[in-house]
Amino acid sequence: MLFDRKIEPCCSYCWYGTALGSDEIICINRGIMDAIGSCAQFRYEPTKRVPRLIPNLKTTGFTEEDFSL
Repeated sequence: MLFDRKIEPCCSYCWYGTALGSDEIICINRGIMDAIGSCAQFRYEPTKRVPRLIPNLKTTGFTEEDFSL
């Protein structure tokens, strides 16, 4: 869930962190950190979290028999 309270800590969506690039975060408390790292000062910021993409639904290649009982 996007707003779940029991989220696993990650620097990429921490309130104290700001993205430097795709794999580095600059933290107010720790300096430059790895994007997947975390520390005890973690504070969740839901607006920084990017939800996973939904996979495309297969809509072609079906026959009439696929929908009959």
